[in-house]
Amino acid sequence: MTFQSPDTSYPYIPPKWAKDKLTKIPKHGRLHLANLPTPIHQVKTNNASKNSVLSKLNELNISLFVKRDDATGGVELGGNKVRKLEFLLADALAEGYDSVVTIGGEQSNHCRATAAASRMVGLPPHIILRTPRADDIHTRKDDIGWTGNVLFDRMVGSTVYTCTAGEYGRLGSNKLVQGVCDHITESKTHNKPYPIPVGGSNGIGSWGYINAVDELMDQLQSTQESLPDFALDHLVFATGSGGTAAGISLGLSLAYGKLGDGHPASKGEAWPKVHACGVCDNPDYFYNTMTDLAKEMGLLLDESSVEDFVRDSLTVHQSKGRGYAISTDEELQWISQFSVETGIALDPVYSGKAMFHFLTEILEDNPEAYRNSNILFWHTGGALGIYEKGVDLAERLGANSPVKRIDVHGKKSGEANVVDLSS
Repeated sequence: MTFQSPDTSYPYIPPKWAKDKLTKIPKHGRLHLANLPTPIHQVKTNNASKNSVLSKLNELNISLFVKRDDATGGVELGGNKVRKLEFLLADALAEGYDSVVTIGGEQSNHCRATAAASRMVGLPPHIILRTPRADDIHTRKDDIGWTGNVLFDRMVGSTVYTCTAGEYGRLGSNKLVQGVCDHITESKTHNKPYPIPVGGSNGIGSWGYINAVDELMDQLQSTQESLPDFALDHLVFATGSGGTAAGISLGLSLAYGKLGDGHPASKGEAWPKVHACGVCDNPDYFYNTMTDLAKEMGLLLDESSVEDFVRDSLTVHQSKGRGYAISTDEELQWISQFSVETGIALDPVYSGKAMFHFLTEILEDNPEAYRNSNILFWHTGGALGIYEKGVDLAERLGANSPVKRIDVHGKKSGEANVVDLSS
């Protein structure tokens, strides 16, 4: 049996299909923090009732598969962010940084994973959380609390900074991160803080999903050994900062041979249609962000522009509903029912919102385009975010999950919700 240390960096050799196409390879390799490969589970839809959230899939003979990146690393690291952090923190350690600063929403999965991973490799975490309660928290009229991701942020001893959405919009996430880095240095708290952008989405972090696409292609190749005609037709996931979307869309384009030899599992076929469901901002924001990330990763093209290549690699759908981290009753009802029917928990901010909007709006707009297809949903995690919605979910969970009293003495006979085991 061998043991590995979280702060040990390993050389990174990019997949053959990405080599010489993406030229800015992370020079400091990657850490091994995640539990990989993550499994792919097929969701059973053949018994879906007429009122099931999966009924449309059954009607159209669609097979749904879920790539379980919610299983990358337990409650501390689980989700898509740890794939990026393996590259980002390897860079931080190699360059001699002594702490980490990053930013996100109040229930940021990224901040939680960054805080935990940073502690694992010996770097104190500083996280900036965007919250409408920033002033009340500062004046002690409110407390940032101990719910969901925030609980784990604080369990690993993060220094937490707060800002409002207005302040976030005025300065932008990068300036806020750099400002806190400067504050840390000037106050001599640490000498060299490492700035990580929102979502870990930059030219280094996005390599985590180039690596993930190679993992997926290996899994497809293994599947084809017993099912030689199996192919994916559509791939769906949530996007909030663009790094996962950039890695998946660029990776699949290259793995399917768009710029040369692809992965053997592609078999020379067209790559699956890639659907990024944006949970904030708008599609143009994500196309522009992914274009910048592709340039940071050193995408080399002879003919088309980088932006054209990106736009040809995926479709970004407007899936934010009422807004980032704002859930409608319909979304929460759908997420609750999906859990009952599949046993898979989807968070209301990312994966749940993306799956809901894809199956209830995007697929419904043109159902025949998806008939008889294989759809892979890439689950990016975020289950801790469900805790914040506990009150909103209470009525639905009560209906789906009744609570009954066991009576072993025969003293509650005839009462509602009592199971008499006295005889």
